[in-house]
Amino acid sequence: MDHSVLKMYDYHIWANEVILNRLKELPQEIFHKEVKSGFSSVAKVMSHIYLTDLAWLEIISGKSMSDAIAHTHQLREQMETKNIEEMKASFYELSKRYKEHLSGQKDYEKVIEVDNPYAGLLETTVSETILHVVTHGSYHRGNIATMLRQMGHTSVMQDFGLFLYSK
Repeated sequence: MDHSVLKMYDYHIWANEVILNRLKELPQEIFHKEVKSGFSSVAKVMSHIYLTDLAWLEIISGKSMSDAIAHTHQLREQMETKNIEEMKASFYELSKRYKEHLSGQKDYEKVIEVDNPYAGLLETTVSETILHVVTHGSYHRGNIATMLRQMGHTSVMQDFGLFLYSK
């Protein structure tokens, strides 16, 4: 299983980079432009993906969900004001931290307890958590594709199959 989990996380890194590279090709104001959608800007979606990824890394590293959420709330405004290059650098640094943690992980099926202040107690595994991070990111990159269409621009393919072909 560990090979698949690592491959899925590599896909997540790749897909984030693909969408950020596409955003760099567009007029810079697109990133922070207000849109009527689930999120009010593409920057806020990318910030949400980043902060959720960060929270889950902290959780699988041993922090409580409450502490991880509190930490990400402190960073939200800072993340939402970043430009595309700064966002890309933040994702790169976070992916290095994930890779370091995952390469040291001996058991991806290790059960962890997550006490979600909104949903209660959950017993899950590191591998399930990584799959959640990946699918969460995919969902929100889809939001970005829709937002770009609303602003008159196209997105870019970033699905897992294309990732496999790119390797």
